[in-house]
Amino acid sequence: MSIETIITNAWQRKAAWLWLLLPISWLYGLITLLRRHAYKVGLLSSYRAPIPVMVIGNISVGGSGKTPLIIALVNHLQKRGIKVGVISRGYGGDTSQMPALVNATSLPNVVGDEPCLIVHMTGVAMAVCPNRQQAITTLLDAAPDVQLIIADDGLQHYALKRDIEWIVVDAARGFGNEQLLPTGFLREPMSRLEGAHVIYHDKPKTDLSHYHESSKNSHPPERLSMRLQADRLQHLWDLISSENQINRAVPTSGSRVHAVSGIGYPQRFFNTLESLGFDVIGHPYPDHYDFSLAELLQYSDYPIVVTSKDAVKIKALLSDYTAEQASSDEYAQLVSRLWVLPVTAVLSDNCYDNLNQQLKALGIEADSDVGTKTPS
Repeated sequence: MSIETIITNAWQRKAAWLWLLLPISWLYGLITLLRRHAYKVGLLSSYRAPIPVMVIGNISVGGSGKTPLIIALVNHLQKRGIKVGVISRGYGGDTSQMPALVNATSLPNVVGDEPCLIVHMTGVAMAVCPNRQQAITTLLDAAPDVQLIIADDGLQHYALKRDIEWIVVDAARGFGNEQLLPTGFLREPMSRLEGAHVIYHDKPKTDLSHYHESSKNSHPPERLSMRLQADRLQHLWDLISSENQINRAVPTSGSRVHAVSGIGYPQRFFNTLESLGFDVIGHPYPDHYDFSLAELLQYSDYPIVVTSKDAVKIKALLSDYTAEQASSDEYAQLVSRLWVLPVTAVLSDNCYDNLNQQLKALGIEADSDVGTKTPS
């Protein structure tokens, strides 16, 4: 088990020994406060993009559902005729090759796994670079007609000015012991949420009526919320090639499966599979983990289910193996066991109402009759 996994588990358990790190958290908090203030008063310079920027991030370490949310927003905006582009740091990619555009043939070890997934799901114009100004310049050089830029996970990147901020909070996970790093898993104090546009990532519920209640009335609107809706399991081999398919029955409710996950909060993935009726053997790995064939081959007794983000890297791994050498029986059997569980972010209607108001204030108009309601 990696150090990252040990610390993540300790945060979630609110382990007592974490309080020994409190002096470090105080120092971290002071530095964070001074840094943000320095940007606010102009002691540190920040970049204003030539078009509006919408930042989507969180105040905690680990996954909160940002990537599915960005995919849902991009699809929504595209359907409504708004030309949107996305930028990202490109975590896990090769910074020596950045800034870089992301396209359908980009590799996760070059541009990062999340950018590959976003572009694969949406076809959006996207650029990656730790320097967000360079990412924006690269994006606009390639797509000058973009009207809105969505910045993935740039909440604490105060070197980039933003017009809209959405902060995603995992309501199911909560805030642990509510302390800053490293005592807790907060990047910024909870006071950062005050007055912010907060999207609460709720657990899936059987009764979804609250997602369809209109917020267009004289009463205060419900909190902005989202949930992840699981789709049907897909065979990973289907994502690689339509040839030489191996017939394999889809794992069904009640089946035992290996759940292999290298995302920010693997337990959410395991919980989702359990809610679908699977008997889950969980294998958590660090976020953005680079899997090897040897690691996957050890899970030989039951089907292996992975997330869409992990599938991006595993697909590249399998493709490289296929290109370098002939398939062995062991390899073919592994491929036949690999399944992906895609998820779709479903937003409450008032999220779209809120977004429409924010865009209108920025002079970005869209067709109000398209894509404003949440699917059931």
